[in-house]
Amino acid sequence: MNPQFPTSSNSRRRWLWTVPFLALLIAATPLRENYFELSKQLEIMTAMFRELNIYYVDEIQPGELMEAGIDAMVNSLDPYTVYYPESRIEDLRFMTTGEYGGIGASIQFMNDRHLFIDVLPDFPAAKAGLKIGDELIRVDGQALGDVNPELVSELLQGASGTEVILEYIPNGSSEVKELRIEREKIKLPAVPFRTAVADSTGYVILRAFTRGSSFELRQAIRYLQDSTDVNQLVLDLRGNGGGLLQESISIVNLFVPKGEEVVSTRGKKEEWLKSYTTMADPLVPDWPLAVLIDEQSASASEIVAGTLQDLDRAIILGQESFGKGLVQQTKPLAYGTKLKVTVAKYYTASGRCIQRLDYGGKRSAQGEAQAFADSTLQAFKTRNGRPVIDGKGVQPDVPIELPYMGYVLEGLYMNGILFDFANAWSAQHDSIGPAKEFQLSDEDWQAFVQFAQDNDSTTFESRTHAAWNDLTSLAREEQLYSLDSAAFEAFSAVLEPSIERDLNRFKEEITWALEEELVMRYHLQTGVIEWSIPRDDALNQAIELMSKDQHVDILAGPASSE
Repeated sequence: MNPQFPTSSNSRRRWLWTVPFLALLIAATPLRENYFELSKQLEIMTAMFRELNIYYVDEIQPGELMEAGIDAMVNSLDPYTVYYPESRIEDLRFMTTGEYGGIGASIQFMNDRHLFIDVLPDFPAAKAGLKIGDELIRVDGQALGDVNPELVSELLQGASGTEVILEYIPNGSSEVKELRIEREKIKLPAVPFRTAVADSTGYVILRAFTRGSSFELRQAIRYLQDSTDVNQLVLDLRGNGGGLLQESISIVNLFVPKGEEVVSTRGKKEEWLKSYTTMADPLVPDWPLAVLIDEQSASASEIVAGTLQDLDRAIILGQESFGKGLVQQTKPLAYGTKLKVTVAKYYTASGRCIQRLDYGGKRSAQGEAQAFADSTLQAFKTRNGRPVIDGKGVQPDVPIELPYMGYVLEGLYMNGILFDFANAWSAQHDSIGPAKEFQLSDEDWQAFVQFAQDNDSTTFESRTHAAWNDLTSLAREEQLYSLDSAAFEAFSAVLEPSIERDLNRFKEEITWALEEELVMRYHLQTGVIEWSIPRDDALNQAIELMSKDQHVDILAGPASSE
């Protein structure tokens, strides 16, 4: 039977009014079901929490138990959705501002000692005379042997204006000294270094997208404009894990005209369906621009690099970036706690999302998120028609291989041999001259080899040696070893680590690592950067490409041949 519709005018009006009402009811049904499921699960959790507290055989700490449950809940989503209890709110503030209360020094537990590994210039630790390599013994009378090494740095932090008492052993001494240091507000610079390289190239390092970082970068570029003869720029985003979305937009605006779309976001709620465009005139619209990235360049770094690539405004050099295309927002919870929650995905100017891992998809057997399959990746085009893809971070226009780190150097780092030698060496040398000119002498190299041979902590093993040991065990088990035991033993002797031989085999890369450690002792991070500039393949290739106008051909794409 055909459906019968009302024919009178009043009936038609009632029917027309009913249609949107029915649509609203249909749309509201999933919403009601969702809220019912949420209410149901909250009731179950409350009941379980109550019963555990009442009946569990041992006393439990309700706060710790609930925090463990919350952490497990957010960890099942993605690593960027994080619950912050009151005790960790300072961590969240540091992430967004780059500020904390402390003494301006970093400490690391190494070979059963708590050693200072970095001291920031012009902050309390440096003013008080603390140096890299000094050993921390007590904080406010508390012996550090009783403290979890991961918590020692927290003892040094505190409100600005408060005092902390440190007992320490200076590097090269056995005498315990005491210092009373007043904590200050420590603000890590977003731009720790800027200089002119090869006369006409500006080089600026951006380490974070904290509040005000775009202003710091603007000031650095203005300094180069006013004080040097630079006419092109290299922006270094290597190791920059990102930060505030708005700062990335403002930084792109330094190089592209007003009114350009930088990034768009898409989330579950309508408030995150947004498009962000540049709002001001650029600072340097015409300077040739290169951006350096690596595997740790993430989030806001990828917005800057990806959009400048999409707009064909900059060449990108380095390694494939991290691949974080998610946006977080902080939400206040009860009792001073907060939740940093993923609210959207972002899309660069070409429309691509560079998110690498599919947190909403099928997990591995170990529960880990997996990368998007290659078959699901989409191709996009830059303004000049150059192909770019989504789902794999930002792909550099000019790939640069990372310097090789062999198993010997890795072992020297892991066991603190380089650090300990630098401590011993610096205790006997007052200065090393300008950072960029420092080179390790042959005499110093031989001293290092002897130091490593005399140190019981000097251990390293190649993967080949480890695999051969496994193979030898299997050969014994299957009674193959006895067929030619001499051959097995001869090859074992070849693979057996030899400190003097193996150090000399990898002399070049170990020498560079030693020079870096020693420069750090005398000139801190700024000196290490100055020392590294002539040895930086990515930076020097960027300078050469722009100086020879070869970046123009890279950015032109297929449009130039039409």
